[in-house]
Amino acid sequence: MKLPLPPDPGELQFPSEHDRMLDTATVLWRVHRTSGEHVVPWNRLRYWGPGATMRFDPHEPPPHAQSRGVSYAALSVPTALAEVFQRTRVINTRRGAPYLTAWSPARPLTLLDLTGAWPIQAGASYAINTGRRDYCRAWASAIHSVRPDLDGLWQHSSMTGADAVTLLTHSADSFPDRPLLSLPLNHPGLRGHLLAATTEIAYRVV
Repeated sequence: MKLPLPPDPGELQFPSEHDRMLDTATVLWRVHRTSGEHVVPWNRLRYWGPGATMRFDPHEPPPHAQSRGVSYAALSVPTALAEVFQRTRVINTRRGAPYLTAWSPARPLTLLDLTGAWPIQAGASYAINTGRRDYCRAWASAIHSVRPDLDGLWQHSSMTGADAVTLLTHSADSFPDRPLLSLPLNHPGLRGHLLAATTEIAYRVV
């Protein structure tokens, strides 16, 4: 099996060479709903979970409100859109009143790099970026248990292969007071971003 379940958390090792620093000049992008169930502001983590469709939720099952938090972001607009609308491959600019928000972290973040050698050395594989989501969530939970000091994970998007991050509990204080940009997806000012993204990922916009 390319991606087994994680070993006992006590068996996991985290050599420092696998930590990746994300500096305050990095721009993170998130597409997020502003209406409906479990809505979370752009500058807050989600403490309810794990979500059945989410890849790296670190929460302990079954789904419930707990002290472990998570938020997902990408380093590009196309990847943020591709991840959020992957089920239908249609960018719905109205359902859930989605926003596109960009920000830079208020402090440097320490992330575990899942795109290099750590996964295979730990007993997983590169498939941790693309494999069964329930198995990926089990790995995220084990990582969180051993390294609560981590701000998150650095991974490759399973849709675009581009860089993305999962922010974990320790990153809660890293959000700035104001975003660099935060607009509803149907805002005329985002038309250029959406057109550029659909050219790259071949999703439709409605």
